[in-house]
Amino acid sequence: MSRAPATKQSHKATQPGSKKLTPEQRFVFDTVNMAVALPQSDPQDRLRVLATAANVISPIDQKVAKTLWHEGVRIESELIQVGKTPAVSLMASGQADCEAAQSFVENLSEDSVVAAEQSLIGAVTSCKKQTLDLVARKLDAALQKKIVASRALMATMEAEGTKSAWSQTHFEEMFHSLPDPRENASEAENFAAMYARMSGEVARDGAKNAGLELLDWLGKLDDTGLRTLGIGITVGAMKQALGEKDFQDALSSDVVAGSTVRNGQNGAPGQIERPPLESVSVLEAMKDNGSDHTDQLRDLPASERAREAAAHGFAAGTSGDKQQAKKYFDMAFAAVDEVWDARSPEQNTAAVVEEVSEAAAEVDSVNALARAQALRDPSAQAIAMLAVARVVAGSGIAR
Repeated sequence: MSRAPATKQSHKATQPGSKKLTPEQRFVFDTVNMAVALPQSDPQDRLRVLATAANVISPIDQKVAKTLWHEGVRIESELIQVGKTPAVSLMASGQADCEAAQSFVENLSEDSVVAAEQSLIGAVTSCKKQTLDLVARKLDAALQKKIVASRALMATMEAEGTKSAWSQTHFEEMFHSLPDPRENASEAENFAAMYARMSGEVARDGAKNAGLELLDWLGKLDDTGLRTLGIGITVGAMKQALGEKDFQDALSSDVVAGSTVRNGQNGAPGQIERPPLESVSVLEAMKDNGSDHTDQLRDLPASERAREAAAHGFAAGTSGDKQQAKKYFDMAFAAVDEVWDARSPEQNTAAVVEEVSEAAAEVDSVNALARAQALRDPSAQAIAMLAVARVVAGSGIAR
């Protein structure tokens, strides 16, 4: 089993530049420093903290932000090297400077291009001059091993120019090198979208051959919503690129592709499973303001309880009822501890921490910071503190 990369963290407070800071800027600066000084044992959490901290501190001190960017890019690279997709990407958000982006791509193995996909897209988008040729070579080497990073390939084709020789050649090569369908079924929609984007930009023979290879591949998937969706997108794009007659002629020349289309069109439309979303309305909380809902909230699952309590706390606090707001935020932050303790990789637990902390900061940012610092886990503390700092940076210090 591969070990997660270790993180090297600096706990030394950073001093601001020579310019005088406003009280709000000083609050943000000090809060960011305290947050990044906290230890995060999970490199994914450390990366989240660095990405948010760099974004918040950047308007105040670019030098500090650059230091955080460099540490974040290093951790992002280490995660990818051990086969993990980063939870957030400094590269994808354009926060990393081009020197760091170039170094990142140079040190990337072609075996890791799928895990690094969002990072590569950010590199060619933000630092085209420094990274485009490097990214193109990495993706080319990956294709030789039947490793297909479809979204990164599409971004590179857009940067190269869809009519360029590289894009034309690699469009066909991609569909000739599609990976094992049973292990990569989740990519069906991406492959089909890639085909739809480029099929009208390439020669008709190229569009026909790539479309048939994609339909052959889709035909090997289990009968799921993704398979049906992929077939629908591909068929529509092929008809547009080839015309109805040539499309039918193409299907007649490939028994597997023809069967895939017939079965895909005869079956019922597939449904793609999406995780249920928790719905929390601040407007509803504002309407119900004035009543105590804490007893009702106690029966909710922890994440929903945290969000609902925070919404009611915001409604009470901005209406001037600080005592009632305190009760709601006591419940919300206690629920945050529960959510964090029970979190799994599939859950975006950081979003719950941020939502609750931001609501509290809108009411009383100093109190919200104290609440954030009182959370049980250092990673949750740091994420919550940075959420408070982000509110103060945009709205000022609330009391």
